[in-house]
Amino acid sequence: MKNLTADELRDLYLKFFESKGHKIIPGASVIPENDPTVLFTTAGMHPLVPYLMGAMEHPAGTRLTDVQKCVRTGDIDEVGDAAHLTFFEMLGNWSLNDYFKKEAISWSYEFLTEKLGFSPGQLNITVFRGEGAPGDEGYIPADEEAVEIWKSLGIPEERIFRLPREDNWWGPAGTTGPCGPDTEMFIDTGKEKCGSGCRPGCHCGKYVEIWNDVFMQYNKNEEGKFVPLGRHNVDTGMGVERTICMMSGAPTVYDTEIFAPIMAAIDRMSNVPADADPAEVLKARRVIADHMRTATFILCDPKGGVKPGNIGANYVLRRLIRRAVRFARMLGIAEGFTVRLAETICAKYAHVYPELKANLEQCKLDFEAEERRFNATLDKGEAMYRKVAEQLKLHGQNRISGKTAFKLYDTFGFPFEMTLEMAAKDSLEVDREGFEEANRKHQELSRTTSAGSFKAGLQDNSEVVTRMHTATHLLHAALHKVLGPTANQKGSNITAERLRFDFTWPEKMTDGQIAEVEKLVNGWIEQGIDVTKKTTTVEEAKAEGAMALFGSKYGDQVSLYTIGDVSKEICCGPHVANTRELGGFKIVKEQSSSAGVRRIKATIANM
Repeated sequence: MKNLTADELRDLYLKFFESKGHKIIPGASVIPENDPTVLFTTAGMHPLVPYLMGAMEHPAGTRLTDVQKCVRTGDIDEVGDAAHLTFFEMLGNWSLNDYFKKEAISWSYEFLTEKLGFSPGQLNITVFRGEGAPGDEGYIPADEEAVEIWKSLGIPEERIFRLPREDNWWGPAGTTGPCGPDTEMFIDTGKEKCGSGCRPGCHCGKYVEIWNDVFMQYNKNEEGKFVPLGRHNVDTGMGVERTICMMSGAPTVYDTEIFAPIMAAIDRMSNVPADADPAEVLKARRVIADHMRTATFILCDPKGGVKPGNIGANYVLRRLIRRAVRFARMLGIAEGFTVRLAETICAKYAHVYPELKANLEQCKLDFEAEERRFNATLDKGEAMYRKVAEQLKLHGQNRISGKTAFKLYDTFGFPFEMTLEMAAKDSLEVDREGFEEANRKHQELSRTTSAGSFKAGLQDNSEVVTRMHTATHLLHAALHKVLGPTANQKGSNITAERLRFDFTWPEKMTDGQIAEVEKLVNGWIEQGIDVTKKTTTVEEAKAEGAMALFGSKYGDQVSLYTIGDVSKEICCGPHVANTRELGGFKIVKEQSSSAGVRRIKATIANM
């Protein structure tokens, strides 16, 4: 096989599919456009969903190819092993009701064997084996078409594995909609099988997935039946990091040229304690490299808007940075490393993603502030831990209770892992089960609270944020009066300093329109209108004329907030009791958020 760099792989892939009639399109932002269902772009197909579903025609045509930056943090705690990453680049090609299985599979085979140089004998294939029997509800036939295409290319039956839906099926995104089988390509690494049941998809390391072709050919209807869709789409994905790892023969992605400068920079800054566990040191190096690469791409994203914070994407970013800081302290790395690593990552990628260079200076400021803030938190937490340890020894005890460990974590932001590490050095035990129980109860409470506060795009439930949130209802009502009923909310984000409100509107608002909206909102504030709430069903709320903007995301019971005859919306809250509590309202900025979506930033009067 060939030994390519990431730069060479990207170029080779795009040119190959360009030669097959595909148009090269730019990858999208890692921050999704007006999609509240996900925090980050998680796959190459994510930005193309409207086109794959047939809702829109892509301006570049029906054959597309690109490289997409992706962020997935569902397995963040697993990062540090040989396989998991939170950021990766996905090579993809798509057919929007154009070519189908024969072309997609044949081109995948051609690229893997002729362009990348993998031996045909290394290829192992999985396909969908079918589900149910003809006539059964939910019956889906086996994908024998894909099997025959692979056989025609020379892949023998013994290297084609028929697997169930959980292994070789995509979609639908909801309970109904487009979906279909996929076929996955695995490279046999030559390792011995881990047992008789070892096959592609096994996690022992013998087989490594390198590419996936998804065929959207069915529609799952409300009766649960899978019927032909009427249009055929292809969605494929090949990870840059994993492919480079396999082609170079490196044991892990962290041992490839992609991570080489980042790992070298970490090693230069490290001052590892002599008694450090080598396995823990290796994990720390990998976590720092992965998390800093992901955080740098998020902070430098051209769409912007995600900063370290306490909710949603902001919280994920904060967690990435803080985990990197915690592991850096384990390696004896001095404060200020995040800025230096951001510079290293920018130097590695800026020629491919120029936004890294364009936004690096602000990125460095954000890193510096968050690193300094968290180090101060850790210093304070360590001091509190010392007090706990001293009291235990004073009273002849050697066990830190779960409740105390959780208080260190929850109140002082001191990571539980650090409590364990320091306790071990002090010959103290820690009640793990007690900590986990306290944490579980806290998470249950947080989920209950989040159902009300975080879904509304709020930073917290403080008095000022509550007032800001109520102001968005008045703003929404004013926009309807000034611009009309098509000016509907697309999203909001509220902090103690400002409210941000996105709404559908095709053009820049005029100064007169902005002034009229401000006048209406301030008039309603001066009137001192009572804000009332009642619990009801979505159907009953709609019958009363309430706005319900987020469809199936509501539960059986909802909160209906009414502000006189001005506003009636289903909402998660919280709200003030009377509009007079807002004091005043001022639009600070009106700007474009994305195509067909405008954004207003506003504040309310200090009280």
